[in-house]
Amino acid sequence: MASIFTKIINGEIPSYKIAEDENFFAFLDINPNAKGHTLCVPKKEVDKIMDLDEETYMGLMAFARKVGKAIESAMDCKRVGITVIGLEVPHVHVHLIPLNEMKEATFQHKVSLTQDEFIEIAARISAKIE
Repeated sequence: MASIFTKIINGEIPSYKIAEDENFFAFLDINPNAKGHTLCVPKKEVDKIMDLDEETYMGLMAFARKVGKAIESAMDCKRVGITVIGLEVPHVHVHLIPLNEMKEATFQHKVSLTQDEFIEIAARISAKIE
């Protein structure tokens, strides 16, 4: 059965897309720790990051770096945190979180956004992708 992220990649579930290439997809987290919290996923559905082949792993990290640089440029933050936990969805995903305070990295601090805010943030970050 396809993961929720595969369904997002395939357009079966709507998302606030940030970037996409042949192998990877980035979209806003709909339950964000901070404004601009983004997930980067490989299009190939693999459960655990250490199970990725080296080429996909390195490609995901390069893609996440590119997206992270765009977030850093687009959002008001001190830095962009990066974390991989992977317990919620059985599909590798890298969290990129704009950080101003440590609580934003804890996954116990959440922010609520309107649909218009999600759309505006996605457009702002997407415009900074190089």
